[in-house]
Amino acid sequence: MKGVMFDFSGTLLRVESVAHWLDAGLAAAGVVLSGDEFAHAVERLTHHGALPGGPAPREVPEKLKRLWEERDLDAGRHRAAYTGLMREAGITDPKLADALYDRHRTPEAWHPYPDTARTLGELSRGGVAVAVVSNIGWDLRPVFRAHGLDEWVDVYALSYEVGVRKPDPGIFRYACEGLGLAPHETLMVGDERAADGGAGALGARVHFVDHLPVDRRPHGLLPVFGMLGGG
Repeated sequence: MKGVMFDFSGTLLRVESVAHWLDAGLAAAGVVLSGDEFAHAVERLTHHGALPGGPAPREVPEKLKRLWEERDLDAGRHRAAYTGLMREAGITDPKLADALYDRHRTPEAWHPYPDTARTLGELSRGGVAVAVVSNIGWDLRPVFRAHGLDEWVDVYALSYEVGVRKPDPGIFRYACEGLGLAPHETLMVGDERAADGGAGALGARVHFVDHLPVDRRPHGLLPVFGMLGGG
């Protein structure tokens, strides 16, 4: 194996909790909720899956289904899909909805897993090429730069830039071509079997990790070294 493709959310970094996200959004928008109102809002936002990278919606309203399916293909549809879910959850203040959406794109909203920096750094120093392959509607590069991870990433294959989303083989092919490698020379690491497993259709090996809170998955990425023959 000469290269590794990594998923972003739930693999290398994990987004903050819905409660922390809401608290930060309220502060940015200058909105105050009582304790009961806050707890109810967290419950509703969680139910509707309004935090990108957070819990998935338990159901998507019919009027939002097309946006939901296409949300990772461009920035406008991504914002529209998630602000639509916020409205379903009872967030009717446009200023608050904007603050919440903007918050999830900030480096402060994302926390690297404990072994992310070590894994990316050692792979890079060992001459193994690294790509990040993500279904996403915004540019995550500033998040990687802020957390000191960008220097170890050779290629970003982001669905809203590539025009296709996982599991479509096209996004994995784009990453492999950017790395200058054939698919069979790469390993795909991700937390979603249906999406990330699409790399297998091109001949890449695939390894899955668990999408757990950062404090519950300290060594989830370390098996990658064994799969590459690096011990």
